[in-house]
Amino acid sequence: MNREIDLCISTYGVTRQLDYDMALLPWGATEPHNLHLPYLTDCILSHEVAIDAAQRALDHYGVRAMVLPPVAMGAQNPGQRDLKFCIHYSATTQGAILTDIVASLYHQGLRKLLIVNGHGGNSFKGIIRDLAVSYPDFIILSSEWFAVLPAKDWFDEPGDHADEVETSVMMHYRPELVRIEEAGPGRARPFVLKSLSEKMAWLPRHWTKVTDDTGIGNPHLATAEKGRRFAEAVAEKYAYLLNELAEVKSVDDMYEKD
Repeated sequence: MNREIDLCISTYGVTRQLDYDMALLPWGATEPHNLHLPYLTDCILSHEVAIDAAQRALDHYGVRAMVLPPVAMGAQNPGQRDLKFCIHYSATTQGAILTDIVASLYHQGLRKLLIVNGHGGNSFKGIIRDLAVSYPDFIILSSEWFAVLPAKDWFDEPGDHADEVETSVMMHYRPELVRIEEAGPGRARPFVLKSLSEKMAWLPRHWTKVTDDTGIGNPHLATAEKGRRFAEAVAEKYAYLLNELAEVKSVDDMYEKD
């Protein structure tokens, strides 16, 4: 596939000649991923998936999406700040970043933005609700690439973090960054409270009490082929969403008419 959508290597001379239907914003974090994946795994994967999705939207539907550089400012659980160079960004900081991005895109005439989130600790719903008040004619969507399709249908033992899923997809996109021989088992300690394990209620997990190697889920079952199949299927789903979104002209068009 010709990855012409990768705007990390594009220039203003190229982009100014084109009209874009929307923007894609990959968003990740800066944190350890077990012992075998890089700190920027969430940024790399969300960016790569976004590029593939945008390329497929262009090839299959004629929809042109701008893929922005990934944001590395992720929200972390308690205990994660104890890990060297794991950086926590508050919801206030994330809100300020997203607000500035939206303001810039809005000024340039764009009215559609899809966040491709790669970090489970990030939540943009409250921020997007606030932005919907300030920019009522700007359509902002948030998604998590790893949840677009049920991982259990594609992997043997999907986990939460630096697991078979993330490791496989990294093996597909950036195999040179994977050191699987150094990976820990990714064993996680569950909550004692049964109700929390059943997700009746939620609280952030204390990371260093849950896992010894920062991973949650066994990465040793990962293969590049599993990652390829899953990533391609996810990108196809995204491309369909981008096509649907391109056909919507305004917020009013998002809803069925009586």
